[in-house]
Amino acid sequence: MTLSEIGSRAKDVSRILNTLGSREKNMGLEEAARALLEGEDEILTANQEDYEKAKAAGMSQGLLDRLRLTPARVQAMADGLLNVAALDDPVGEVLSMKLRPNGLQIGQKRVPLGVIGMIYEARPNVTADAFGLCFKSGNAVILKGGSDALQSNRAIVYWLRTGLGRAGLPEDALQLIEDTSRETTRELMRLNQYIDVLIPRGGAGLIRTVVENSTVPVIETGTGNCHIYVDESADLNMAADILVNAKTQRIGVCNACESLLVHRAVAEAFLPMLKKRLGEKHQVEIRADEAARAIVPEFLAADEEDWGKEYLDYILSLKLVDSVEEAILHINTYNTGHSESIITSDYFNAQKFLNEVDAAAVYVNASTRFTDGEEFGFGAEIGISTQKLHARGPMGLKELTTTKYIIYGDGQIRG
Repeated sequence: MTLSEIGSRAKDVSRILNTLGSREKNMGLEEAARALLEGEDEILTANQEDYEKAKAAGMSQGLLDRLRLTPARVQAMADGLLNVAALDDPVGEVLSMKLRPNGLQIGQKRVPLGVIGMIYEARPNVTADAFGLCFKSGNAVILKGGSDALQSNRAIVYWLRTGLGRAGLPEDALQLIEDTSRETTRELMRLNQYIDVLIPRGGAGLIRTVVENSTVPVIETGTGNCHIYVDESADLNMAADILVNAKTQRIGVCNACESLLVHRAVAEAFLPMLKKRLGEKHQVEIRADEAARAIVPEFLAADEEDWGKEYLDYILSLKLVDSVEEAILHINTYNTGHSESIITSDYFNAQKFLNEVDAAAVYVNASTRFTDGEEFGFGAEIGISTQKLHARGPMGLKELTTTKYIIYGDGQIRG
């Protein structure tokens, strides 16, 4: 099937989805969740094939973790669909209604975007999340996953479409492009006669390629050079606990901490503690500035490139600062607009950090790992937008809708 045929089918189906009520959409999601669990053995077998091939090709540990499926992760995909089914349907919500002096009533109503295209790398769980959110918000979705997860995505999409069919709903609400070539990816980026929005989800190179080459409007889901700043008033034990979680719980995710800033006043006490804690379970490599290495000589020397790098590995950059202002300046210079956190007992420094750090999610005394659609109560997310137009942060159901004006009259004409 050609891309134009796929796009045409999606456009046709989007008009049907726009007419579905919440009950029908929820039924489709519930059947899709049941079908995923029914097909678990087939999905895991396909994923094992992808995993072994990627491992043999030298894929990094962080990316292998993203690629791998387990029974628990398949269950989580099914649970995610059920969670989305339980959420309020944003479609049809009337946001406002105002009476004009001429008698016209003018309101805004929330409607689906239409057809959403998604290009993403080796994360098969994204296949189910993207389908669930797009379907509940009344959108058809065309998925283009990476070659590393092709067998996994084929199996997942087969069972999701099986669930839709069992519910008597159009299976073409979800379509997978199986040709993973760059030429096909570029063609997809120019399918603006059918696709309303394109969402890239993956590394910096993928996102940059889509932004630079697409003629379809793009919602940019950015990479995560996330920082934690340990202020001079921080509870150092709390800071260590948060940092260990943010850095080591899962290294291959965009909300993992990659960069650490420490106020010089607490560096002598905190850095030896940091070295010990980050070496207990995982040998985290710390690349530090000269001031930090003067305290802990075992730290490696950082260079300019380290301040802006998303490692997706057991590596952390470290810099000492003299003030919250210096920390904020450094973060706003090198961050990717994703998630940033301050550990502090100072209310005013906390508020200053919240107000002045330019990122989609800004935390006080918490791990950056919470920047996630499910953790934010959205059921799942189709991506974490680091841009500022239309959507920012974890993108749930409402972010996959737009609005149209609805106007009621009783014969008004314009003079």
